[in-house]
Amino acid sequence: MTNTIPDTHVEMPRPQVAERRLRAPSGLLALLVVLVLFVAGVALVATVPDAGVVAGVLLLALGVLGLKGLIMVAPGEARVVQLFGRYRGTIREDGLRWVNPLARKRPISTRIRNLETEQAKVNDADGSPIEVAAVVVWQVEDTAKALFEVDNFTAFVAIQCETAVRHVAGSYPYDSQDERKLSLRDNADEITAKLSAEIAARVTSAGVKVIESRITRLSYAPEIAQVMLQRQQAGAVVAARSRIVDGAVGMVEQALGRLAEDGIVDLDEERKAAMVSNLLVVLCGDRGAQPVVNSGSLYQ
Repeated sequence: MTNTIPDTHVEMPRPQVAERRLRAPSGLLALLVVLVLFVAGVALVATVPDAGVVAGVLLLALGVLGLKGLIMVAPGEARVVQLFGRYRGTIREDGLRWVNPLARKRPISTRIRNLETEQAKVNDADGSPIEVAAVVVWQVEDTAKALFEVDNFTAFVAIQCETAVRHVAGSYPYDSQDERKLSLRDNADEITAKLSAEIAARVTSAGVKVIESRITRLSYAPEIAQVMLQRQQAGAVVAARSRIVDGAVGMVEQALGRLAEDGIVDLDEERKAAMVSNLLVVLCGDRGAQPVVNSGSLYQ
């Protein structure tokens, strides 16, 4: 195959932020401190009048504030921490953690996700309408880019995947009679590589990693499906007949060579022509030959 997959070049804005890890301390010690503050505050309010009430309320307020700093991070999840609007870091360690109570802690899933694009109707490189859909396996790789570079990274990924599918499907013909040219039907691996590369180029700025993409549906549009099926059938018949003729010519050539080599019969040019004609009819016919017994000679 002489032609190659063209390079994917998608101009996307340069990211303004990148993920950095935030080492948050374990929340078990903080939880213990919060419980002590609550117990001390309740005890002061209940046992010491006046000044004790004020101190007890203050301890309870500190306990509530400390409680707001506790977060639970599940496996396959991360927490993006912002303090007064500024990005402070991302917590990826699972378990109970404690951060500044005044910080905003936004959860984001880092699990592997599947996206199945809607069935799209596009024109291939030959102008024929086709229907195509794909499945894309992706994962959030940079949580900061996912949250701060785009408004909604899941919707962004869905739209970019559909755009890439439409672009790739329109760049190649559904099928090609020339084996040197790529086609959507006959070169699935090359087309899949092209699709994965283009999707990755489109979603990298959003902190998303494309693991795999695969075309799941590929067919002609209903209005031309019957005509294209007839064309494919005709092409298959022509290819089969061509192979049969090539084989028959080889067998005739071999038969004539063996007859001449072994000296079984001496054939002049006219008899050779008749023999070639008969053998080709027998070998290339789509029905069984009917034998005819010739009681005379070739010239009668």
